[in-house]
This record gives sequence, C-alpha cells and structure tokens, in this order.
Amino acid sequence: MTVIDAHHHVWDLSVRDQDWITGPGMAVIRRDFSLDDLVPEARAAGVRATVLVQTITVPEETPEFLALAHRGELVAGVVGWTDLTAPGVADALAELKELPGGDRLVGIRHQVQGESDPNWLLRPDVQRGLAAVAAAGLVYDLVVQPRQLLAAAEAASRRPGLTFVLDHLGKPPIASGRYEPWASRVRALAARENTVCKLSGMVTEASWARWTTADLRPYAEAALEAFGPDRVMYGSDWPVCLLAAEYPEVMATARTLTDALTEAERAEVFAGTAARVYGLSRPGGRPGG
Repeated sequence: MTVIDAHHHVWDLSVRDQDWITGPGMAVIRRDFSLDDLVPEARAAGVRATVLVQTITVPEETPEFLALAHRGELVAGVVGWTDLTAPGVADALAELKELPGGDRLVGIRHQVQGESDPNWLLRPDVQRGLAAVAAAGLVYDLVVQPRQLLAAAEAASRRPGLTFVLDHLGKPPIASGRYEPWASRVRALAARENTVCKLSGMVTEASWARWTTADLRPYAEAALEAFGPDRVMYGSDWPVCLLAAEYPEVMATARTLTDALTEAERAEVFAGTAARVYGLSRPGGRPGG
C-alpha cells in the first residue's frame, strides 16, 4: 500500500533555535533533524512522499523548506508560515510560490494553540488572511487546543472555499483519559464539509512512557467516525513523535488503529486523502493543481 506521511518536521539548531524545545523531558529531540535522517525511516515504512510542516513563526523558514523540497524527491508538499494578519499577506503568498520549490507550497499554518484568545481565528485581520490563503489555492492547517475547536468550526463556516486540515486530532487530552468536550467539538468541526483531520500526534498527547494503542483508540475512532476515512490522513509528526515512540512504531500503531476499515478506506487514510487535499500529483512527485 502506498503511504504519504502528511505531517513531519525538520530543523537545524545551528541555523535557528527551536525555543519550544525546553526542559529535560524534551532532551531527546533537542538536536538537529534533517531529511537525510528521515529518508531511510520513511522508505523502510513504505512511505513514498511526505508533507513538511512549519515549526516556528518566522518568515525565513518557509523558503528554506521549499528549497529542501525542490532539491529532493521525498517532500511532495510544504505547509509553511506567513503572517496572516499582515496587510500584504496575498503578496507574500505570491512571492513564496515564485521561489525555488514554490510549486510545492500546499498550505499555511500558524501556531494558533499558543494564542491566548480562543477566538483568534475569527479576528477580522485573520479572516482576511484566510481569504488570501484560499485565493492562492492553498489549504490551512489548524494546530489548535480543544478550547479553540469551536472557533475553528466557525472559521470553516465563514470560509467555505478554504479547506481546513485539523492537525493531531485537535490535541485530545489522551493522557488524562478525558473524552469530552473534545469529542463534541471535533464533531462540530467535522460537520463542516471543508474540513479534514490528521491521524497524527496522538502518542505525544498520551503518557509518553506508558501509552498503549488502547489508550489512543477511542480518539482515533471518534475522528474516523466524525470525518470519515476520505477526510482523514495519516501523519507521523516526526521527530516530535520520538518523545513517545519511534517512527516504525507510530506507523504500526496507525495501521492497528485503522484495522476495522476496508482496504479502500485505509488507502484513503494512508495516501488518498493527503494526495487529494494537498494536490499532490503523485507520491514523490510535484504537486498538481
């Protein structure tokens, strides 16, 4: 089965600090991670293409990611960052698309999870930025906390021409075992037809040292039921996943969590949804329209 890893990162601490990687618990990922590190892991797991996702909110990172995608064959798409609140956001997006690798820009993301305002996505300046993302033919990745899911649902209603991709199932509180109000809010978001969900990031929302597949299953099944397999896509969240699991274990766990699906449905989760939503023309190839 062809696999697209729809969510991973890279970083070089000598180029730019990742100031969110702090404390002894994060020590395992406080080092450089490159595509050269990922390629053998991805190939061994049957991954034929990936989507590289932004990590920090600086304008320099996205051109660097586009250049990486331009030089290699593994990265078929880049979800980058630009300031959605800037008056010139449309021009900034156009400039990114003209850079080397700009044809692999497929989406934009902002760390909404770090915004204190639970309704940040509904601000007029942010809404203007989201309209520019849609006009540029890109999608918008949502990295939010459960408290921000209702605003995400309203943003999706206000921008029906924009596809919203929910990263990491909206970060459910797996470690505590709580299910509500996360589940109800995810269903509210999924009720908007222009929304998609990534089956990603679960192991780091669980108890890092003691998680089991059974811990994750209620949340994965809730997302699959709410969105349907044709609106769910697999992502490893490498190297962040290394806090709780190695790359092969994340893949094996995702396969187990989807074991009740048909082969056609699993093909959607592991490749079809990502290819369609991000406009990836073929695994390992350049994005299509």
